[in-house]
Amino acid sequence: MSVAASSTLTQQTGKAPRSVLFMCGMNAIRSPMAEVLAKAMLPAGTYIASAGVRPGERDPFVDVVLAEIGLTVGRHQPHTLDELEDDYFDLIVTLAPEAHHAALELTRSMAIDVVYWPTPDPTVATGTREQIVAAYRDVRNHLATLLKHRLLGQMPDKMA
Repeated sequence: MSVAASSTLTQQTGKAPRSVLFMCGMNAIRSPMAEVLAKAMLPAGTYIASAGVRPGERDPFVDVVLAEIGLTVGRHQPHTLDELEDDYFDLIVTLAPEAHHAALELTRSMAIDVVYWPTPDPTVATGTREQIVAAYRDVRNHLATLLKHRLLGQMPDKMA
């Protein structure tokens, strides 16, 4: 499924997917952030998980920007695809190019939709602590907007 097609996923099926996997490079920032946001936004009973292509370390800035909106990653520790308990999902959302390529390879012979939501890597931000945290906030807000519009089918509050 293409990125453009993913924007109409909810409209096509009439409902959000029942199981979603978010993937990024190391399951340290983007995919766990997306997992927490999705768990807060998607209907109860939706199975949501996250994984990375390669091992990573937990990033404390994720905790900071999620706490600002009353959410937490809890005891989440980064893990790879090989460490997932379940391996069937209705939808895999990739957030980094390497994750997208891995997901396409993984699902080559499976009937699983894979969509790519290009999401910046906030670890490249430099400057003061506030400037770095702002980059993480931007990623959080970007992911929340994508979840609302592409998985929940909500229209944007205002047109850019």
